Amino acid sequence: MTAELETALPETPSDTRRPGSTGRHLRAATRDLRVGDALAFLWLFALLVFVLFPGLAAPHDPLDPVGRSLLPASGEFWLGTDYLGRDLFSRIVYGTSRTLSGSLTAVAIGLVAGVVLGLVGAYFGRFTDTVIGRIIDVLLSIPGLLLSMVVVVALGFGQLSAAIAVGVANIAVFSRLMRSEVLTVRNLGFVEAAAHLGAGRFRVLIRHVLPNAYGSVLALSALQFGLAILWIASLSYLGYGAPPPEPEWGRLVSEGRKYIIASPGLLIYPATAIVLSVLAVSRVSHFIRRRVG
Repeated sequence: MTAELETALPETPSDTRRPGSTGRHLRAATRDLRVGDALAFLWLFALLVFVLFPGLAAPHDPLDPVGRSLLPASGEFWLGTDYLGRDLFSRIVYGTSRTLSGSLTAVAIGLVAGVVLGLVGAYFGRFTDTVIGRIIDVLLSIPGLLLSMVVVVALGFGQLSAAIAVGVANIAVFSRLMRSEVLTVRNLGFVEAAAHLGAGRFRVLIRHVLPNAYGSVLALSALQFGLAILWIASLSYLGYGAPPPEPEWGRLVSEGRKYIIASPGLLIYPATAIVLSVLAVSRVSHFIRRRVG
């Protein structure tokens, strides 16, 4: 009888993992995530230092030729020199403030305008929501970068114009998300109770609806900040942003592409700064969403 039971039992697969192996894999994955988060925070901290104290991080003036042109990386010139003999690392450091400040301005414009339009349209509804909805549909029908180019051409070339243009292109995204959040919140019990107790519509809107609807929009702003970095750099690359000889990451990439054979670092280093910044912002935004959630 015992032999029959033993033959009836299923055989243990030969590839069965040992107890605790799954936990070790999860802990290893968690460690990897934490390392990635730490690297992202470290890179953003370095960017903050570049913005606030560029003179401490940059060894040379970004506009003055300090050596021969197209020198390779060395102890004196950490990333080499450009075609005019200017220190490339110093130009990347000083270009950080121009790129990030333009991106921050663009996100702020899109966030404020989008929140106002989405809030007003969803809460008041009817004709107001219809008009705002048609405006948002027009903005969404045009690719963001193309819309930014149209706006910056209308305003005139320059760093501020590029920031405003990218901000206008971001309005529709924030407005659409804000509208959906307000439509969810405005029918909740505490909002209706405030209205029944005699609170005015604008008081209910500001005191009760807005504080409970802006969380997702703020989370989106972190992701849009990374996208704004790409768009600001793209506009500068195309010649719509900061004029020469101002150092800006997109312009540095545009200048470096002409010397891709003689000195590929002129293209690779500023492009790497752009990519790392976007990845770091995205990683930190996901980290914050995990912690908040």
